[in-house]
Amino acid sequence: MALTREQVLETLKTLAPAGKEDIVTSGVMRALNVDDASVRFVMEIDPQQADLYTPLKEQAEAQLKSMGAQSVSIVMTAHSAPAAPPDLKLGKKSEPKGPEKIPGVDRILAIASGKGGVGKSTVSANLACALAAEGRRVGLLDADVYGPSQPRMLGISGRPASPDGKTILPMRNHGVTMMSIGLMTNEGQAVVWRGPMLMGALQQMMFQVQWGALDVLIVDLPPGTGDVQMTLAQKAHVDGAVVVSTPQDVALLDARKGIDMFQQLNVPIHGMIENMSTHICSNCGHEEHVFGHGGVRAEAEKLGVELLAEIPLDLNIRLAADGGAPIVVSNPQSSQAKAFRDIAKTLIEKGHA
Repeated sequence: MALTREQVLETLKTLAPAGKEDIVTSGVMRALNVDDASVRFVMEIDPQQADLYTPLKEQAEAQLKSMGAQSVSIVMTAHSAPAAPPDLKLGKKSEPKGPEKIPGVDRILAIASGKGGVGKSTVSANLACALAAEGRRVGLLDADVYGPSQPRMLGISGRPASPDGKTILPMRNHGVTMMSIGLMTNEGQAVVWRGPMLMGALQQMMFQVQWGALDVLIVDLPPGTGDVQMTLAQKAHVDGAVVVSTPQDVALLDARKGIDMFQQLNVPIHGMIENMSTHICSNCGHEEHVFGHGGVRAEAEKLGVELLAEIPLDLNIRLAADGGAPIVVSNPQSSQAKAFRDIAKTLIEKGHA
């Protein structure tokens, strides 16, 4: 008989450090997911209390398995430690640890947008498949933790395995190796995490996933200029970014902010993509610029970066992504697929992928 959420919560309420509230009431336990015989949750603790809560983590695993859980995954993460007071002694320098290379990954390419809804994830999925079709060894990290969409777009389901409880084995389809928080949660389940948990999860997906040997790891970033973008640039060596925008003025305003963010983080911009550039009626062939036209080209020229492509607003691109086989895979001879293949060839020729 499958465990229920209520049963799991009642069990976890019995676990408490000496003199403190139980891990449920105190809010230490977060993001609980109970699925058939699988239980997953996060324990968010003060880093100085790790020794206090580690035995409770082990107790929770043992008790839940004794109740019939076949798989128990508990991730311990920590609040950001308070900043230490500055050391003002003259002559003493502090060298912070800089960005690191992800083992086995030659280069990291971030796909970003300032604004949501411009098709960045669709571009990421198609570009990953296009690079794989060109013979590159490609990984795709879905870093949009709050709105992960790559499992659906790449037609991947199931749970990633872990041979030792630490290393995560990514999933693979269409020649692309992929990891997403969406593989760890139910499709309709919200990820309700604060910044430290978000950053911890991203670092785990970067450095604890067994990516293997990759020519390029594409990182599908969430919109905006927040924690995920900063964590990626500060923790991993990002070789460059591609900014996706529609021609609409509102989208371009946010795209400029995204470009400025990468400049502040010393990440080079490899180019811009104008998505939903034009729409051609399937009945009469009339071309219409629904969101305007040429705005991204003008912005790219002003900023001195390359315009990589103008991708049309096309129903087939959307249907292919929703069906789990991007247009590059489902209809490789189409003009829409060719647009993505041309981007891939350009990035390869310039050594960016």
